[in-house]
Amino acid sequence: MLKRAEKDEIISGLKQNIENAKAVFLTNLIGIGANDAVSLRKEIRESDGKIVVTRNTLFKKAAEGTPVESILGELKGPHALAFAFDDAAAVAKALKEAGKEHEAVELKGGVLNGEVLDLEQVKALADLPSRDEMLGTLLATFMAPVSAFARLTNSIKDECETQGVETPGALKVEKADAEEAEA
Repeated sequence: MLKRAEKDEIISGLKQNIENAKAVFLTNLIGIGANDAVSLRKEIRESDGKIVVTRNTLFKKAAEGTPVESILGELKGPHALAFAFDDAAAVAKALKEAGKEHEAVELKGGVLNGEVLDLEQVKALADLPSRDEMLGTLLATFMAPVSAFARLTNSIKDECETQGVETPGALKVEKADAEEAEA
């Protein structure tokens, strides 16, 4: 049995995690094997997150006065809280993928930036690409015009070498090519 000081330490740690997290997800880890639980914890940790399993009463006391209080109010049975400190979508995705592999792991709700999310909203968040994937897509979008310009200048240089001319203005363009370019 936990002593009062140990309980207070757990509650203050949970309260600090709740305050620092961008998102908090309610789930369950009871019923999965130790190796699977360790791999899930590792995946969440790599996404700058953390998962905690403790007594429901300690969760409730730590959540008092926070937006998370509403999802922890009527807990019965085993639960875990997953905290996302940076990329909420990545943590939600890890929990959703674990739920596909293990029936015991299920998303039950969450809070994102102080707003309560229902189960469907949490699943929609889990379906979003991760932060790194979004940044990669954004970078590719920014780089597309630059890449196209580089390919164009390189093809002009190659055509100058092929025709043996020094400047692009001296290139000979066939009439058929010009008509295709206009079309």
